[in-house]
Amino acid sequence: MPHTILLLDSYLAIIRGSVGSKMFRAFFAEIDGKKTEITQKGNLSCAFFVSFILKYFDLIAHGHMTITGLIRDMEASGWKRIKKPKPGCVLVWEAVHDGGNKFYTSGHRHIGFFIGKDKAVSNLSSRGWPAVTHWTFGVKNGKAARRVETMYWNTRLK
Repeated sequence: MPHTILLLDSYLAIIRGSVGSKMFRAFFAEIDGKKTEITQKGNLSCAFFVSFILKYFDLIAHGHMTITGLIRDMEASGWKRIKKPKPGCVLVWEAVHDGGNKFYTSGHRHIGFFIGKDKAVSNLSSRGWPAVTHWTFGVKNGKAARRVETMYWNTRLK
């Protein structure tokens, strides 16, 4: 009997199911002739995590280790900027420079998924694996603790 894959439902299930997975803690490259673990034990794994899921669902062309390369591929693969978050959209958070928040590395942008009800899943540098957080990492003085600079949606997710 033929079946139809429910892309958005499956995609969201994989994102939610990734929480706590340590599979994004290590990725190796040869740099100057030396084997190097380039995620720094998961500290720099947010783009790896997001691109792994997007590539699995054929929503981008390649896997990525940087946010800049991932965004370029997303835009070339039909991802569009949106103004309001919806479950499954990709969030890009601003770079921060205070280093005071345990959830992110100072000076780096961050990328993850909005899963609804003010929640997001991203690979947290403080843990080295995907975790659920408030989609703005909470609120400080009435403002988002970390501003979402861009949200992306792919119409294939329907």
